[in-house]
Amino acid sequence: MLRDGNIDGFNPDGRISLSGDNLVKLVLRNKDYEVKPGMTLLSALQKINVVPESVIATREGEMILDDEILKDGDEIKLIAVISGG
Repeated sequence: MLRDGNIDGFNPDGRISLSGDNLVKLVLRNKDYEVKPGMTLLSALQKINVVPESVIATREGEMILDDEILKDGDEIKLIAVISGG
C-alpha cells in the first residue's frame, strides 16, 4: 500500500516497519527493523531475514535467547558474530 509517498513497510531512511503503534525495534549494524510484539526472537529474526546463528541479541545489555517473547517497546540490539580461522 502506498502511504505518504512511500510503500508500506519501507521508509526512505532504509528502515523497515509494519503498520501500527505497538512495535519492537531490532537494530543491526545501524539499521533499524520493526516487528510486532508477542513474537519470539527467532520468529522476528526470520521475519527480517537475519540468520539466527549470525547474531547475538541483547535487551538492556543482557543477552536474550531465541525463545524470548518480545514485548511492546523493546529495543533489541543484534551484534554480528564474526568467525574465522
